[in-house]
This record gives sequence, structure tokens and C-alpha cells, in this order.
Amino acid sequence: MNKIYLENDESTNKLGALISEKLKEINKSTIEIHLEGDLGAGKTFLTRSIISNSGWSGLVKSPTYTLCEEYDLGDVIFLHIDLYRTDEPEDIHIFDLDRKTHLKKIIIIEWPQKLAIKRNFDLKISFEHFEDGRKVLINDNDELFSSLIKHYE
Repeated sequence: MNKIYLENDESTNKLGALISEKLKEINKSTIEIHLEGDLGAGKTFLTRSIISNSGWSGLVKSPTYTLCEEYDLGDVIFLHIDLYRTDEPEDIHIFDLDRKTHLKKIIIIEWPQKLAIKRNFDLKISFEHFEDGRKVLINDNDELFSSLIKHYE
């Protein structure tokens, strides 16, 4: 695990762009990213950056009330899930996350600690408010994203 400091929205957007580039390089049909942290810590902002930098030109909405928003980019689909407002452990099952519909599926889950059945992640980012910015702890399960940290050393 590695800790980095993101001083502002621009540096958070840079992290999103780096993650987006890495997602394009990874030859894996399903990639799962978990985002943890307090309200307003940057989880949805980072998700918007990842999806926009991956080629989505429309609005990236927060799924706080809908629980899941899908972004279809042709061969790639993003499933952006926010579990903040749910207390039902079954809610995650209605999205059929393991379905096979695209060559690549990227699942981004905000508030994964609310999952009743823990899911494996490829990348977990934990956000913490710090001074005027954010501290983020990056946990890369399979070292697929290990090059991210090099940009911050």
C-alpha cells in the first residue's frame, strides 16, 4: 500500500487520467476498483475523471440515489456503483456485476465496506481529508496499477 497527497482537484484529475491510461493497457475482461472515504473526500470526483478520460463525453452522474450508473463506450462498459444510501445487502445483486456483455467491464464501487459479501478488487483507493487536499492510500492487489505510484515519488 502506498500513500500519496493530492493537493487539489487538478491533481485528483491527474490521478484519474493515469488510472484511465492504465485501464486501457490491462488485458483483463473485468477490473474492479473500490473507493473508500468520508463524504466529500473525492470518490465521485475521481470516478468522473476516470470515466471522462476513458472517452465518455457526456455527464458522469453520481449514483447516490440510483445506486448504479452505466457508461457504455462500445467494447468497454463502466459500472459506477455507490452504496452509501443502501442498507440492503442484496442491493448489489440487482446489477448482475458478473454478466458478460462487453469485451471489458470496469466496476467502480464507492463505499465497498457496505457489501455483505466482500468482492475482490484490483485497485482500492482510500480517501482522507488532509489540510486543503486529500491523502489517498492506494492498495494494488495484483500490482496491475503499481506504476501509478511512480508518478508521485
